[in-house]
Formats: sequence, structure tokens, C-alpha cells
Amino acid sequence: MQAKKLRSFQVRAAAALAASITMLVSLGSIMAQNTNQPTNQPWMNASLAPGERAELVLKQMTLEEKISLLHGNGMAHAPQWQMPLTSISNGGAGYVEGVPRLGIPPLFISDAAYGVRDSGANGRYATALPSNLAAASSWDTHGACEYGALIGRELRAQGYNMTLGGGVNVTREPRNGRTFEYAGEDPLLAGTMVGNLMKCEQAQHVIGDIKHFAINDQETGRNIVNSIISKRAMQESDLLAFHIGIEIANPGAVMCSYNRINGDYACENTYTLHDVLKKDWAFKGFVISDWGGTHSTGKASAAGMDQEQPMADYFGPALTEAVKAGKVPMADIDDHVRRVLYAEFMSGIVDNPIEKSVVDVAGGLEIAQHLEEKSIVLLKNKDAILPLNTAKIHSIAVIGGHADVGMISGGGSAQVDPPGGNAIAPPGKGATHWQDHIWFPTSPLKALQAKLPNAKIEFSSGQDPAAAAALAKSADVVLVFAYQWEAEGGDLTTLSLLDNQDALIEQVAAANPHTIVVLETGTAVTMPWIDKVSGVVEAWYAGSSGDKALANVLTGDVNPTGKLAMTFPKSDADLPHPVIPALSAEDEGAGSGAVDDRAHVESKYAVHYDEGLKVGYKWYESEHKAPLFPFGFGLSYTTYAYSAIKVDNAQRTVSFTVKNTGRRAGTEIAEVYATLPEAASEPFKRLVGWQRVELAPGESKNVTVAVDPRVMSVFDEQSAAWSLLPGAYKIVAGPSSSETPLNATLQIP
Repeated sequence: MQAKKLRSFQVRAAAALAASITMLVSLGSIMAQNTNQPTNQPWMNASLAPGERAELVLKQMTLEEKISLLHGNGMAHAPQWQMPLTSISNGGAGYVEGVPRLGIPPLFISDAAYGVRDSGANGRYATALPSNLAAASSWDTHGACEYGALIGRELRAQGYNMTLGGGVNVTREPRNGRTFEYAGEDPLLAGTMVGNLMKCEQAQHVIGDIKHFAINDQETGRNIVNSIISKRAMQESDLLAFHIGIEIANPGAVMCSYNRINGDYACENTYTLHDVLKKDWAFKGFVISDWGGTHSTGKASAAGMDQEQPMADYFGPALTEAVKAGKVPMADIDDHVRRVLYAEFMSGIVDNPIEKSVVDVAGGLEIAQHLEEKSIVLLKNKDAILPLNTAKIHSIAVIGGHADVGMISGGGSAQVDPPGGNAIAPPGKGATHWQDHIWFPTSPLKALQAKLPNAKIEFSSGQDPAAAAALAKSADVVLVFAYQWEAEGGDLTTLSLLDNQDALIEQVAAANPHTIVVLETGTAVTMPWIDKVSGVVEAWYAGSSGDKALANVLTGDVNPTGKLAMTFPKSDADLPHPVIPALSAEDEGAGSGAVDDRAHVESKYAVHYDEGLKVGYKWYESEHKAPLFPFGFGLSYTTYAYSAIKVDNAQRTVSFTVKNTGRRAGTEIAEVYATLPEAASEPFKRLVGWQRVELAPGESKNVTVAVDPRVMSVFDEQSAAWSLLPGAYKIVAGPSSSETPLNATLQIP
């Protein structure tokens, strides 16, 4: 039976691949327009710097050609966003005309948060990687590179040369519907992981993107909300994550967000776009609007937005007329165009034209599995109930979560289409909507049955709690699968599990205390049943090979190494904002849902981020609130000990020893934090570095972590400058933000 199901999955993937091959012909005619490049022109000299090449092309362009690079041409599969050239957009999120006579290719743009969007709708195939939050929980920069490189290869194979991935908004609001698309609550971790992801994605010759710039921390009222926050707070939290990511990746593009920031829309916000991004950070690429996020012509242009998407409402004919009328200087147009050209040359899409091909399905599945194995976080393991002891366990009850057919995925514009469609959809159901709850055909039940052929493994849907409890009572061990769905366009009302899943877990655990809860979530969840179960495993949105990865961790073939990239609070009441502010009656339905909602200019809807830079673990520490599971926490099947900390003040490094005190090999993520001098009056520490350490049983290694000065610096609003305060910095190191057994002092003169 298992072999039959596996063949069925392979057949569906093969069918998708066959369909993708047929797309080569249709796309080929579009590509042919841009293959006859004027190779003899000076800007086609690949030895020149991207900026030089951009300048040479710019001098040859007409106003019409310049404007054509500054707006989109509609969006495939979106009836409200159609233009004459939408039909040749390769089925993607956006299309920007090229300049064939000058050898400048068009931009074929696709959403690609954890894989290429709309592949199924376009008759193709794409690998779904673990969610971005899951990948961040691996704390593995090499894995982040693998993640980005795979997406880049599959974008190219499908005929795209620009990505819309790269979400780096820190988790201020854990109920944010897009939390799974981001990389957690800490600016150093998030910026470093997303920066490495996008660096390697762009290296595949696609224009990279980092988004959503900035303070786009909730979906409720996202097109109208005014995010009110001090400059210091945003600089040392949200913007710092962007800055770190941009420094590492050097992306061709940064996407401005839907929301307002201190009054002005993000896509016409002079402070964030001009003063910070382009002036202070010297960003050379272009600013692309979020889809439908442009609100003006002159103001947006002057503030620093360079390209409107997906239409030409403001940066098409209106921009041309504004230039001719003298309302928008030609110098501003040239700056916009220069930035787009720079991104095209820098990313290599001019020198490496698109060559559509068939994706490496097997290779993608292997990478997805490898990344998920490093992302799974073991949260509780009472009496070493995990890994499952096959010598003692003869019967296993698997309950809930549609675990008999698949694992859930994150929705919205990030959604990757499963081969064969939604695993829980009725046969014959048509195309999926971006707000549908989508399960991949990755059944944990079947994966466990394949791994444990001698065990009796039975399934209950959990729809009848009494029947589930009866099955649980008869088994040696119980695995309850609980899920939490998230998507763009809306926020969670609570971090509690929905659909009576908490009650199901309570009832099952009462029947059998040897219960392990496996969570498939896009953010933190509360666990009122935590003291009644023996184990908790966070699998996140696990991707195309999540079932195999999970089975390997549960059975002990893989030792879990993941650690939380965000805090799990005990309740919603412990959050900085216990309730997301509600929309007024006049704002209800405007700006809170799909991307085509038009904003209310007169709206007063706002969120005051009075917690400032106290995001995540910094909030809980400063407010003396004990979390359910702290940032950086994660268990292993072995144990580790920390000792002998030393600080080099001149080199600003921290060294210490980590020893594997258990009986099996493992990888420990050693974390280093710093507390600023007393003059800063900050009652919390900051993550300043970490290192993944592979250790055999009994092995010790000396670890040296360079302290990152960016995350210890303070932003002064009056001078708009950064500084490292002189004095004594308390340095601590250990396995999580709440467990730091080593202490030392770093002196900065």
C-alpha cells in the first residue's frame, strides 16, 4: 500500500513536470524577442561595474523607454489587474517591459516565499520548502543559502528572473497572518538568515528582493493602518533586521509595504525610503511597491519609490505627464531607471538570459527534507519518550490534523501548489483560492508506517473525541497532530488552537499520558494542556518532504537541533498588545483583506508600538513575564555543558567550551547575549551572536563568537547617528535566551 501511494505521489509530480515542459514553447516566443542582444555595445561588457553599465544604457534611452521600466503590466490570475501585456507575463505576479533594442530584458516576476507560487495553476511543479520561520529556527546560515539557491533555480527553470521572497519583518505581533513568511523576532537572527537566503537566491541570476519595508507587522487593516513608532525603536528593531539582511544579500530590490509609518504610506515615506534606505544605507537597487501599494505619483517619486506594481496607475501615463509638466524632475526619473538597470546588471539577468528547463524534483525533495530536519524543534520530552523506542513500542495511535493524508501549509501569495492539488480536497475540486487551507500529500501516518513496519499504527481523525480517546487508551504511545493555519490578508484572533483541538488533546492525554503533540503551525501557540502530555514537537509548515523529515526525528534517525526563532507566550494576555485593535465600522472591509482593497485616506486606524524596541524575548524579560517557551529554546536527544568563558576586549569576541555530555552525536546552537551598560537603562539583553557546534558523544569544542556591534549600538534621534556606549557590557552564553550559565564582561572604552 505504501509503495502504491508513493507511486501515486510520483505520478502526480511527473504529470506536473510534463505540463511544465509544454510551457517551453509558449514562453520561448517571448524570450526570443530578447535574445538578439546588441553585444557590441559598451554596456554589454560584463567586466564593467553594474553602475557603469547602467549609466551607459541610461544615456541611450527615450522617456517612453524609461517610463516602461517603472511600472508593471498587470498580474496573471488576477481579474482586477489586467493590462494588454498581462498575457505574456509567464503566469507570474508581474511583468515589466524590457528595452530590446538596447539588450535590456523584461522582468518576469514571481512570488516565492517558500517556493514558486502558482506552479500548479501554470501547469508546472515547484518544491515547497519548510516555512521561512521554520528555516530561521535552524539558525543555519548554510541551510538558508541552500533554501534560497533552490528557489532561485526553480524560478529560472520556470522562466522567471525576479523573486518576491525575502520577508524580514520581525515578529512584533505573533498573530500576524504572515508570521510564517518571516524569520522570527530578533533582528540579528532574522536579518542574517534572510540575508543569506536572498544572497544565494540572487546568485542564480534572479533579481533578489527583501520585504515588506517597513513596520508591516500585522495584516488587520494593512492598507490603512498607521504604524506609530519612535525612530529609535524602529532603527534598533524592525529596520535593523532589514539593514543586516540588505548588507548581506545586496538585493536588487526592496519592496515597500502597504501600511503607513508615522503618518505617511510606506511607499511614499521619505524617512524610510530616502533618508534611511537610500541615503544612510547607500542602497543602490530599486524600491518596488507592494501590489496595489502605490498612492501617488509626485509624492511617491520624490520619496524614493522607483517602480509601481502591478499596474501603471501612477507611474505610467501619469508619470509621463508629470515629467512633461515639470512636476517630477527628469533627474528623479533617471534615478529610478538607473536603479532598475543596476539591479538587472548586478544580478546577472542581462548576461544570463532566461533558459527555461525542468526542475530537479528529486533534488528539491531531498533539500526540503534536509532543511526540515534541522528546523523541527523538540519542546518537551518527559522521561525521554522520544525518540520512539521500537523495542518497547508495539502500538501507536495517530490522531487528528488530517495526518492520514498530509500536512498543512501557509497560504496567501506565499502558497505553493501541491502536486495533484489539495490533499484534503474532495476529488474533482477545481483550482484553489489563495485563502484555502491547503494540505500537501505528505502523510505523517504513512511515513511512520514505512519507518516502523512491525508496529501497529492506527489513525483516528479526532472528529469524535470519545473514539480518539478510546484508540489512545489502547496504544503504547499517542501522537496527536494539531495545526494552525495562517495566510496573508488576515490575522489570527488568538494564539490558541482552533477547532476544539485543545479539548481533543486534553481528552486524549487523559486517556493516555504517553501522548506526544506534533504542532504544524506558522507561529506560536498556547498550550493549556502542556503539563498533561509527555512530549511536544514543533514541525512548523514542513514543506514537500515534511512527513519523511518528521518521521526521521520521531524515530531517532535524526537528532533534533532546531531552536525557536520566536517566543511562545503562555497566553495572549502576555503579549505587548493582548488584542489587535479592531477596525472601525467605516474601515471594516477596507484594507483588511485581499491586495486589491483600496485604502481609506481619511482612516484614523492606527497601532501604537509603545513597547518600542522591546520585541519578543526583550519584552518578556523587561516585563518579568515568564514565557511558555523562550526564544532560542530547543531540546535534543543528547545533553550539553558550557564552561570556561573568556572575552577578548580588543577583538570583541567571546570564547567558551561546549561539551556533549550525552550518548549520541548532536549539534548544539550556542547563543551569546549582551546587556548594555547601566547608562542605557535597558532591562533586557540582546542576541549578539551564535554558532552551530557539531559534537560527538563526550566531545568538547572551543567556540569563538564575534560580538556584532550593530546590535549593541544605540540610535540617537537628535543626531540621527549610531554609537556604542562606553562601559561594561554584561556578556552571557548558553543554550537559550532564558538559560545562560556563562557570564563575563566586555569593556568598551
